[in-house]
Amino acid sequence: MSQTVENPIALLRTRIRGDVVGADDDQYDDSRRVWNGNIDRRPLAVARCLDEADVQAVVRFATEHRLEVAVRGGAHSMSGASVVDDGVVIDLGRMNQVRVDPETRRAVVSGGALLGDLDSATQAHGLAVPAGLVSHTGVGGLTLGGGMGWLTRLGGLTIDNLVSARVVTADGEARVASASENADLFWAIRGGGGNFGVVTQFEFTLHDVGPLIHFGMVFWPLDQGAAALRHARTVIDTLPDDVNVVIAGLNAPPAPFVPTQHQLQPGYAALVVGFGSAQSHAEVFDALHAVPGLFDFTTPMPYVELQKMLDEANAWGFHSYDKGCYVEALSDELIDAVTARFPEKISPLSVVLFYRLDGAFSRTEEHVTAFSGGRSPRFAVFVIGLCPVPDMWAAEREWVRSMADALQPSTVGDGVYVNGMTDFDALNPVQAAYGPEKYARLLDIKRKYDPHNVFRSNATIAAAG
Repeated sequence: MSQTVENPIALLRTRIRGDVVGADDDQYDDSRRVWNGNIDRRPLAVARCLDEADVQAVVRFATEHRLEVAVRGGAHSMSGASVVDDGVVIDLGRMNQVRVDPETRRAVVSGGALLGDLDSATQAHGLAVPAGLVSHTGVGGLTLGGGMGWLTRLGGLTIDNLVSARVVTADGEARVASASENADLFWAIRGGGGNFGVVTQFEFTLHDVGPLIHFGMVFWPLDQGAAALRHARTVIDTLPDDVNVVIAGLNAPPAPFVPTQHQLQPGYAALVVGFGSAQSHAEVFDALHAVPGLFDFTTPMPYVELQKMLDEANAWGFHSYDKGCYVEALSDELIDAVTARFPEKISPLSVVLFYRLDGAFSRTEEHVTAFSGGRSPRFAVFVIGLCPVPDMWAAEREWVRSMADALQPSTVGDGVYVNGMTDFDALNPVQAAYGPEKYARLLDIKRKYDPHNVFRSNATIAAAG
């Protein structure tokens, strides 16, 4: 809900140190643009905050004038949660500082930092925070939903490594959330999304990673998909903790290590990353290679380059849609569904990804955080439609939905990863994502810190009607 106020942008400009961009400003279109090219929303104002005091002032202004709020970090939300029509966008992009203490193995990260900012600062000391796979993703949005990627088996989710946070809640107050201070809020922001306030600072524990890691890729053509995936599951079942494998349906990249005749051809790949010894990585890679593919590739690689490897394939401006689920195993039924549906995609950019979740992920008990899913060993599945032009989007959305429907009989029935949700404008899908017990607890905490549902441009925990 919103209401017109007299010269609201001029008034807001008097309250913060940062810039306020309105529809009449030259920078307006750039400031409202988000990663998903399919999102086109027109906020009343974009407040480019310089510090926590600016964030507090914008939250108070928005609640005073009953303006809807969106929070922008990396602007990577598939659903466009970081921009809103007729409301106020709190842009944290200038708050991107990262401070690393290698002695205590802690990183203090401002709310607008990107994964690339975090990785660059921590890798200077051979350290890392488990996070996502694309360096231009925002730390904030990724963390608040859970955060999974290459290091999940070794170090858990991003939220499992969160020590404390500073949160500006709907009343404009800045609160510390940790195990000892506002513990209910700390539980909720570890998986509950952006429902409870604006996180202006995160504090993470760090792990020894890199600076060099071991990377390998085996690529199989479409007609080998079923055999390759059935073999891959036997290898993945016995992975050491210091190796991770992402299984993907994708088009072979136009990269130098891909033979020219195979570039952009659709197929299936195992992406193998080792964080320990070269031997440990080689054993997994060789085991996967027992089903020979069209090509394979292995090399040492800086961890920061691993984190940038998928950036170009996920560049800004593509028209995007996704659905996700959890599956317990790569069953014959699931493999048959994937190999039947995957070739039906239209865009060469669209992918199906299987992240292996076990090891450190499963060592955190389910009730400890608000994460939307169980902690038993499983795969997180992402079906992502990426289209270079808008005319392809509607058909690719239908492909994503048909693939998700085909996977439904194989899903684990204890949640959906909220960072993999595009559609959450109805209440029930969000309830189902968390399950009744976690949702009820989240709802109580929402009523305490945001009773009027100021923060609702996300996977909303609906505290108000």
